[in-house]
Amino acid sequence: MSSLFEKDARYISNTYARFPVEIVRGEGSLAYDSRDKRYIDMGAGIGVNIFGYADKEWQNAVINQLRKVQHTSNLFYTCPDAELAEMLCIRTGLKKVFFCNSGAEANECAIKAARKYGQNKRGNDCFNIITLYNSFHGRTLTTLAATGQDHYHELFQPLTPGFLYSHPNNFNEMKSLMENDNVAAVMLECVQGEGGVFPLEKEFLQRVADYAKQRDILVIIDEVQSGNGRSGALYSYMNYGIQPDLVTTAKGLGGGLPIGACLFGDKVETIFQKGDNGSTFGGNPVCCAGAVNILSRITEELLVEVQEKSDFIFNSLSNVKGITSISGMGLMVGFETSKPAIEVVNKCISDGVLCLTAEHNRIRLLPALNIPMDLLSNAIEIIKYNCL
Repeated sequence: MSSLFEKDARYISNTYARFPVEIVRGEGSLAYDSRDKRYIDMGAGIGVNIFGYADKEWQNAVINQLRKVQHTSNLFYTCPDAELAEMLCIRTGLKKVFFCNSGAEANECAIKAARKYGQNKRGNDCFNIITLYNSFHGRTLTTLAATGQDHYHELFQPLTPGFLYSHPNNFNEMKSLMENDNVAAVMLECVQGEGGVFPLEKEFLQRVADYAKQRDILVIIDEVQSGNGRSGALYSYMNYGIQPDLVTTAKGLGGGLPIGACLFGDKVETIFQKGDNGSTFGGNPVCCAGAVNILSRITEELLVEVQEKSDFIFNSLSNVKGITSISGMGLMVGFETSKPAIEVVNKCISDGVLCLTAEHNRIRLLPALNIPMDLLSNAIEIIKYNCL
């Protein structure tokens, strides 16, 4: 019998640079490998397990629904998807929700909605969407085209046309692109996660949103990674005092099950009619039941706790030898090291801490929102030591 690593190498598409660790079980913010070695997880499945591993409340919600109906299709009604949609709309002020299976699909949905809106308003040539350099919006051909990083484009030409790019925090450059009558929307991450965990400047985002409103250009905010409490607000755009027309989210919403959502504001709540979009698994009742439980527990008290933990991380990692810069928002933190980031991450894994890399030689931390302070403190000390 070949080992797990050998099976993986033989049968699984070679698209991931995996670390040589087999995670077999977890509890809260602790993961255990096949040798029963313990790890403090500071990545949470790239921001997915926002209440950690084997969370009992979430498990019960999922199991209870699984015992009733695991799937029907969107030709019929189920309660969890309607309940989740209501919760999302009430808590954001947005009007409608389309459910899918991932962040990339949620972004595809927003792009389709923006194109239809633009063409309805200005004709068939109004389909361009402005995104930012250093952004990341997904791995489908269209969301790769939306991603403002050339190295993601190189192997997959021709990509979907219709995307323009502007530099983060450069309003004049963005404004010059927005003056084109063929622009339907701008699509932004408030915090560029995969790009290194860089928050946008508040004044920049507010000016973009104001000018977009003047020009009747839609504002799409990608909350796939930054959403669902990660930023210290329910959604990161709430820290900026803007109201988007479209919001996309996924990752932490499902607590570990695949779900994506695209939320529609006033301008676009009726943009889709029957047949304009669809998803076989979108709104799956088991995934939605899990998400209802997750969303119900992202309270104001939890968000205060997220910010307190964020302050602790920033205070602990600032002015540390070997750490040259730190940025982020809430429990979405990135920092640059004088050593290669992958070297630091590998050392941390060896010492029992799981963390992530990002672009620009940066290490990314996305711990569970409810990580206990003793584990967080322990993990930060190990990270600091390995940065020296």
